[in-house]
Amino acid sequence: MSKLKQKIDSIRPQFEKGGKYEKLHSVFDGFYTFLYTPNETSQSGVHIHDSNDSKRTMITVVLALLPCCLFGMWNVGYQHFLATGACDGFFSQFFYGLWAVIPQIFTAYIVGLGIEFIVAQMRGHEIQEGFLVSGILIPMICPVNTPCWMLAVAVAFAVIFAKEVFGGTGYNFLNVALVTRAFLFFAYPQKMSGDSVFVSLGNGAAVDGYSGATPLGQLATATGDNVHIYGVDGQILDFANLFWGTIPGSWGETSTFCILIGAVILLATGMASWKIMLSALAGGLGMACLGFAVGNPAYPVSMINPLYQLCLGGFLFAIVFMATDPVTSCRTETGKWIYGFLVGAIAMTIRFYNTGYPEGAMLAVLLMNCFAPLIDWCVVNSNIRRRMKRVAA
Repeated sequence: MSKLKQKIDSIRPQFEKGGKYEKLHSVFDGFYTFLYTPNETSQSGVHIHDSNDSKRTMITVVLALLPCCLFGMWNVGYQHFLATGACDGFFSQFFYGLWAVIPQIFTAYIVGLGIEFIVAQMRGHEIQEGFLVSGILIPMICPVNTPCWMLAVAVAFAVIFAKEVFGGTGYNFLNVALVTRAFLFFAYPQKMSGDSVFVSLGNGAAVDGYSGATPLGQLATATGDNVHIYGVDGQILDFANLFWGTIPGSWGETSTFCILIGAVILLATGMASWKIMLSALAGGLGMACLGFAVGNPAYPVSMINPLYQLCLGGFLFAIVFMATDPVTSCRTETGKWIYGFLVGAIAMTIRFYNTGYPEGAMLAVLLMNCFAPLIDWCVVNSNIRRRMKRVAA
């Protein structure tokens, strides 16, 4: 590695001001700082001096996502072979899922990072690192059969209009991954909802009697008092299936167990706020208990056990990896409690009472992203008024 660094350092002057390739300085700097910790120091006042930077922060989040990512790849293959009735081993299932999701991952990164590189060159700025996380989050929260061209359009829209027009990483007020998902859902609803998009059958294959609807999709259309959730093989799913994640769904968000591993990593490294996670969990569980207590067949999703609700859809994935985004969430400590609670409560409310859109986590997080600055403003001004009263007294 030392020889590689020496080689890179030897060509670095060509990318500095006055060098032959000075116009590509942002690109070179992006690759250099990705490989090595910069030796520059801050020229203005900062709160913390250490070797950590935003690239290392983003990579830590990506590592926290790996359990969900790897499990999701296997689950794609597992659901495929379960739907087709074929018996195959673990590695066949994993590699089937790997090849199914790799095009989506590459598409998200190529389009998103490509736009960020172009914008950085146009502005003469350093390349930002925020898309290292968004690039893997986006395919993980989309159905595995989402066409790559459709994903590319949505990523381009989200990066340009939800991020770059506001100044890039650190200035966006909406979560980029969720904006991508929302664009896909509202622009291409036929491709993003239904029974066949959550399980990859390959080459447009059809299976007699097969339904790939997610558990929430099934519940939204259920009738009668006896509500059950079925797998792609027609068997009733129990809590163990929901907890481990062997169910249809957007491939990165089905396993509660893997999401909890990611949450532990984020909390142990200080990358996410436990206040937001805990309050969102409390808000979601409280609303789930209330919905279960007053549930009726007109809203079948609310009739499911509250613990099941936490494992269904993308609820836990959203509160662990997206509601805790430090850029788009509240900054004040009191605001984090309020923000998280409302995310959880609103997500469950949408899930219960909007049968046309049974998953409310995406809309809840995006809605609270909009209100996060207002919540912080109210908290700060409340503190100011309280202190002014103490001074006056």
